[in-house]
Amino acid sequence: MKSWGVLGGLAAALAAGVYVLWGPIAQRKRRRRGLVPGLLNLGNTCFMNSLLQGLSSCPSFIKWLEEFTAQYKTEQNQSTEHQYLSLTLLHLLRALSCQEVMEDDVLDASCLLEVLRIYRWQISSFEEQDAHELFHVLTSSLEDERDRHPRVTHLFDVHSLEPEITQKQISCRTRGSLPPVSNRWKSQHPFHGRLTSNMVCKHCEHQSPVRYDTFDSLSLSIPAAVWGRPLTLDHCLHHFISSESVKDVVCDNCTKIQAAGTLNGESIENQRTTFVKQLKLGKLPQCLCIHLQRLSWSNQGTPLKRHEHVQFNEFLIMDIYKYHVPVHKLSQNDPNQKNSEETKPGTKDGVAVKPSDAEQTHGTKSLIMNGACSTSFLMSSGTFPLAAFPECSSPVYLYRLMAVVVHHGDMHSGHFVTYRRSPPSSRNPLSVSSQWLWISDDTVRKASLQEVLSSSAYLLFYERVHSKVQHQRLELRAEE
Repeated sequence: MKSWGVLGGLAAALAAGVYVLWGPIAQRKRRRRGLVPGLLNLGNTCFMNSLLQGLSSCPSFIKWLEEFTAQYKTEQNQSTEHQYLSLTLLHLLRALSCQEVMEDDVLDASCLLEVLRIYRWQISSFEEQDAHELFHVLTSSLEDERDRHPRVTHLFDVHSLEPEITQKQISCRTRGSLPPVSNRWKSQHPFHGRLTSNMVCKHCEHQSPVRYDTFDSLSLSIPAAVWGRPLTLDHCLHHFISSESVKDVVCDNCTKIQAAGTLNGESIENQRTTFVKQLKLGKLPQCLCIHLQRLSWSNQGTPLKRHEHVQFNEFLIMDIYKYHVPVHKLSQNDPNQKNSEETKPGTKDGVAVKPSDAEQTHGTKSLIMNGACSTSFLMSSGTFPLAAFPECSSPVYLYRLMAVVVHHGDMHSGHFVTYRRSPPSSRNPLSVSSQWLWISDDTVRKASLQEVLSSSAYLLFYERVHSKVQHQRLELRAEE
């Protein structure tokens, strides 16, 4: 009897061991199927976790990091890898996009805070932080890392000096091949874009030279809500590029006109008039980050959060907000320019035409307004139903939603969560998944598209979708 008791105890212990070893692993595999790893909250680090999940859903950004960090693999001193923000960020984003095999379901992103301290950013994990501010920290730090290399042309960079000359045609006495030249300083991250500022005199209609400013995200203010009319992303974008009057500006052209009609020797004062200023998008990035400003101020000067829901869509058309060269400035020697994207519908002499209220509320055109389109016109396969909109069948600047960062709470405390697409399957890595995920730090679950579009967005991450013709043009440029 005692031997049977010993055998029974051993069998029970063996069964318990099998459960401990295999039970949780099988459960973990079932739980991770179709999901992504979560991120450990190190103490008020949900702002960082939500941003990393959003960035990991942008394949173009990960691809850029891979190309940016490719030359680090050839360096002799491997102990300095942790000092590069690009490498640290690439490892995290690849793990979060399931491109690297990870043993744990929950990752620790403290390495990102450590490398940011090397870049002289002191980010405390014990205080409330903002995901949008961290986004600027990352992009500016990546630009600093790129700018560490010289901006002038390298003497050995023959292709930059003389594109038509090859290394075989160079008659210089060297032993071996020329050393490889880094071109990191030429590369801009895919969130990099340019804004145009256009100033036109109201009196003489003289246009000042267009000024360009760079941006890595579009920070849009939310206009005042109109009762009975929903707020859309188009309203925010139109408000961003809407023209404004700038008074008491010196107009050189008006001054010249005034001087031409006066007698010689008379002193002419600078003519001050009112100018009309308008912002447009001179260069749209491959990855578009839109920040909805939800901070407002009360009459007493206290910060308040705006909780209005801004409608947005899975697909975003940005053609109307793009700056186009005025038609009268095009060269008459090139007839093909008339059919170029510079003369796309929706613009008039380089200025965007705002659709009327009737177009926004009635007819087919209202369906393609960004944020006002019915979700029934969005295909579950992740494709845009262009056949339903013949007048906009070929948008040049079409973007697909990849992630949404949401902030819950008020201006003093709260929590960041992320909606993001599930990574594509290994069988077809170039595809775009239609499955959405809801992620709160280390908690990951599946979500529907309707839930995503109903969320109160704080950050929107879009990625540009190229047509087949545009892909062919890009391939030809790459071959050249």
